[in-house]
Amino acid sequence: MPYQPPFTLSAKVIHLVSSISEALGEINQEHLQSSPQLRKQNRIKTIAGTLAIEGNTLSLEQVTAIVDGKSVLGEPKEIAEVHGAIAAYEKLTEWDASSEADFLAAHGLLMREILSDAGKFRNKSVGIHKGKQVVHIAPPAGRVPHLVADLFDWAKTSDQHPLIISSVVHYELEFIHPFMDGNGRIGRLWQTLLLGQWKPIFFLLPLESVIKDRQQAYYDALEKADDVTDSLPFIEFILDAIDSVLQENRQNIAADSDQVSDQVKILLATLTEDYLSVPEMMELLSLTHRTSFRKNYLNPTLALGLIEMRYPESPRSPKQKYRKTTLPR
Repeated sequence: MPYQPPFTLSAKVIHLVSSISEALGEINQEHLQSSPQLRKQNRIKTIAGTLAIEGNTLSLEQVTAIVDGKSVLGEPKEIAEVHGAIAAYEKLTEWDASSEADFLAAHGLLMREILSDAGKFRNKSVGIHKGKQVVHIAPPAGRVPHLVADLFDWAKTSDQHPLIISSVVHYELEFIHPFMDGNGRIGRLWQTLLLGQWKPIFFLLPLESVIKDRQQAYYDALEKADDVTDSLPFIEFILDAIDSVLQENRQNIAADSDQVSDQVKILLATLTEDYLSVPEMMELLSLTHRTSFRKNYLNPTLALGLIEMRYPESPRSPKQKYRKTTLPR
């Protein structure tokens, strides 16, 4: 008999699926894809969020610097976690959510600088602790490959809505706990992959950041689903998070479109990926009034995240230069 994960549905789930579907129909995906500000901001939020859930203390600014290829001061393990997340999310669109080989490869990238057995299923028993209390004992290590294969087969053949399938897979991966470490990260990554293969816009949205903002509720939903042997509490939580990230980005896209003035567009059309000083930019635009240039051109473009500083740690540096914001690849 084919494997069937234990879950039920509720009126709240149906309502959330409807709300998410409506929001997806209203979001301008083309604008989100073409906006340097939103794409880069969302990618960094995704990476910082998924790592912060696991206790990584690097700030959003530090993660931004690492994404930009700059050196930062911090714990080597935490910096390595950022490198792993960058590598994994860069490859996300190339993987098949039903492939065990891709699943292992994704974990290998996420944890390559942290675990000696990155990309390999665990070979030991594990339990999840809350203080001194064991709140979850994962299935025996010998069953892990079969459980993952059964789960992926179910996800590939199920006639449930993709929003529900991705949420169930996320929960079940946390329940199975297939690796010695990195299970939360891979679970969130794999739900994003399933969602993105359904609607590519999900590759551009920072779901992990919203989960981070609701971290305790995330843990509570996982624990409650364990207690009732039904992933419904987790499905409701994660669908509510997806709905929130869509509503937030719908507002951001509208604001981004409204706020791009003619002066901002002119400045962006002039700049390249090479750094330029204020005098150099003004010369290119045939402008002579520095205060007016800063007020009408430079500052609004900076505020939208469309250009970046060469020395962000010293905004008023006399050596300061600017260039178009570079996107994570």
